[in-house]
Amino acid sequence: MISLLGFLITVGILVTFHELGHYGVARWYGVKVLRFSFGFGPVLISRRFGRDQTEWALSAVPLGGYVRMLDERDRRDDEEPIAEGDLPRAFNRQSVWKRFAIVAAGPLANLLLAVLLLAAMYMVGVSGYQPVLSQPAAGTPAAMAGLQSLDRVVAVNERPVTVWQDVNRQLLSAGITSSAVLTIERGSSSFKAPLAMAAMAKDDGEGPPLERLGLHLYLGAPLIREVSADSPAAAAGLQPGDRIQAIDGITLDTPSAMTARLNRAAGTTVELTVMRHGATLTLPVTPRQETAASGKAVGRIGVVLTGDPEVGERYRVTVRHGAVDALVLGITRTWDLTALSFKMIGRMIIGSASLKNLAGPLTIADYAGQSIQAGFQQFITYLALISIGLGVLNLLPVPLLDGGHLLYYFAEIIRGRALPERVIEIGQRIGLALIITLIVLALLNDFSRLLF
Repeated sequence: MISLLGFLITVGILVTFHELGHYGVARWYGVKVLRFSFGFGPVLISRRFGRDQTEWALSAVPLGGYVRMLDERDRRDDEEPIAEGDLPRAFNRQSVWKRFAIVAAGPLANLLLAVLLLAAMYMVGVSGYQPVLSQPAAGTPAAMAGLQSLDRVVAVNERPVTVWQDVNRQLLSAGITSSAVLTIERGSSSFKAPLAMAAMAKDDGEGPPLERLGLHLYLGAPLIREVSADSPAAAAGLQPGDRIQAIDGITLDTPSAMTARLNRAAGTTVELTVMRHGATLTLPVTPRQETAASGKAVGRIGVVLTGDPEVGERYRVTVRHGAVDALVLGITRTWDLTALSFKMIGRMIIGSASLKNLAGPLTIADYAGQSIQAGFQQFITYLALISIGLGVLNLLPVPLLDGGHLLYYFAEIIRGRALPERVIEIGQRIGLALIITLIVLALLNDFSRLLF
C-alpha cells in the first residue's frame, strides 16, 4: 500500500509539473489551452477558469495528466468549428520556434523541479557518510592504487568531496574511458591515487558501479540483523546481534566484504569469528550455493546484514548550505545526473551497459515506498532523481515522446517546411514499437528484481 501511495504521489507531482511546463509556455505565447487534466480517462470533476475558460479537470486514472491546446488537426467531429478569431491562437499555426519551445518546456520543467528540490535539500541539510573506505578486494583498481581500509577521500579530480554520495557522483560523471585521481588522507598525510575506470564497464547488472572499482564505504564489522529459519546460518548457531569480525581469519570491515567472501566460498565450509555479548566465538558455516538473477553462482547463509551502528554514527555528517550555494549545487548536480543519464542510455544502446539497468513502474513504486518510509529527505531526493529521469526520457528523439516532436521541428527548421504527414506517421509507428519494447524490458527487469 505504501509503495502504491508513493508511486501515485511521485507520478502525480512529476507529471503535473511536466504538463505545467507545456501549459505555462503555451499561455506565454498566446496559445489557447482547452483543458488541463490531472489524470487520464473519464473526467470526474471539472471547473472552467480565466478569459479562455480553460477546463481544469480531475480524471479517473491518476497516472499522469495532459494539456489539450487548440489545434485544427485534432478537432473532434462533435465539436463546433473553431471561431475565426481563435485561429491565430491554434498551436498548429504557431511558428516552429514557438512550437519547439512549448514542447521542450515539459521535460525542462522536470529538470527545473529537480534543481529546486535538490537546492531545498542542500539548504535544509543533506545527511550522509564521510567518504572513508573499506579494504578493497585484491586485484581491483582500488587495491592496485594502494588504497587501504580507513583511507578518507577528500577530492576526486581536484573537486572536493564531503560525503560518499559526492564520490559516487564524481566518479560516475568521469566516465569509463578516463582515469580518475583521488586525493586521499591517511592519518596525518595525504597523497594522490590514480584509479583506472575501465573496470566500471564490466557491467553484469550486479552491484553498484563503484564496487567494480573496489571502492566500498567503511561500515565496520558486519552485524547480523536477521537469521532465516532452516538456513546454514541457523544451523551454525548464528543469532541476530552477532558481529562478524572475520572469515577464515581475514578481517571484515563492511557487509559487502562478507558477502563477496561467502560468494567465493559457496559449497565449502568457512570459519566465522563472531563477537557475541563481549565474547569471541568461532563458528563453522557452509554457504549454500544458489543462482542469482544474473545467472551467477553465489554463496548464501540466510542472514540479513547491516553495518556497525556505532561506526555509522561516528562517520555520519549533515552538510548545510546557504541559498545561493544550494542553488548552484542543485544546478550542478542536476546537470551531472542528466549527463550521466544520457551516457548510460548511450552505453545501453551500444551494448557496453546491461539492459538490466532499465527500471519499470514496479521498481519505481517499490523505491518510492522505501523512500517514504526512510524519511522526508530520502523521498524528496528520490523525487528529484525520478524527475531528472522523466525529463531525460522525454528529451530522447523517439516519436511519440516530446523529443520526437522536437526532432520533427528541428527537421522543419532545416528544410524550411514541415515533414510530410506520411513520414511523421511512419515515425509514430516506429516510436510506438520502441516504447512498447522498452516497457516490456523494464517490466521483465522489475519482475526479476522483485520476485527472484
